[in-house]
Amino acid sequence: MVTIRLARGGAKKRPYYHIVVTDSRNRRDGRYIERLGFFNPVACGQADTLSVNAERVQYWLSKGAQPSDRVAKLIKQ
Repeated sequence: MVTIRLARGGAKKRPYYHIVVTDSRNRRDGRYIERLGFFNPVACGQADTLSVNAERVQYWLSKGAQPSDRVAKLIKQ
């Protein structure tokens, strides 16, 4: 099944997540089909916290991709 989920990046204690479309059998930070945006929970100052390509998200949802719980909440924002 194709899922939309977070792939972790960044340094220790400074998480940075990419919102990716991937096969559910792949590892969390492994191979992905497409990168849809990013989520930076520790952004400070004028830095963006969330950036998502809504058009591509709708495309993948129409094709049957299932978002994770956290990504579903982020998409609503």
